[in-house]
Amino acid sequence: MSDSTGAAPRVVSDGLQTFLALDFGLKRTGFAVGNRLLRTAQPQGTIAAEGDTRFVKIAQQLRTWQPDALVVGVPFHPDGAEHENTLRARRFARQLQGRFKLPVFEVDERFSTTEAHERGAKDADAMAACIILEQFLRSLS
Repeated sequence: MSDSTGAAPRVVSDGLQTFLALDFGLKRTGFAVGNRLLRTAQPQGTIAAEGDTRFVKIAQQLRTWQPDALVVGVPFHPDGAEHENTLRARRFARQLQGRFKLPVFEVDERFSTTEAHERGAKDADAMAACIILEQFLRSLS
C-alpha cells in the first residue's frame, strides 16, 4: 500500500490505468472512477452500508468498473495529526487489498468533503471521492 501523506512523488506502475476511489465513512462510502490517461474522475454514487454488506456492494462496483487499482481517502486533522477515523480508513484500505487483491493507494483527504460542499455537490460523499481521485491522478509522475 502506498501513502501520499509525504511530499515524495508517487510511483505507480504505468500498467495501472483505471482507478476506483472510495471516501470511507462509518455509514456511507462515496465512490468515483477515473483514468490515468485523461487524469479525470467522475463521482458515481454512495454505498450506504456497513460491515460485510459494504464489501458486497463494493464488489459489485468492482465488477462494473473493473479498475486496475483502488484509491482510499485517509482523513487527518488540519495540522496533519492522525485521529480515530485515520486509523479506520487505513484499516478499510487494508481490508480492500486483502479481499480484492488489487493495489490500494492512500490519499490525504483532509478537506475533500468541505470542497465537495463548496462545489455544490448533491452527493457530497461521491464528490469527495471524486476530489480524492483527482488529487491522486494529479500526483502521478
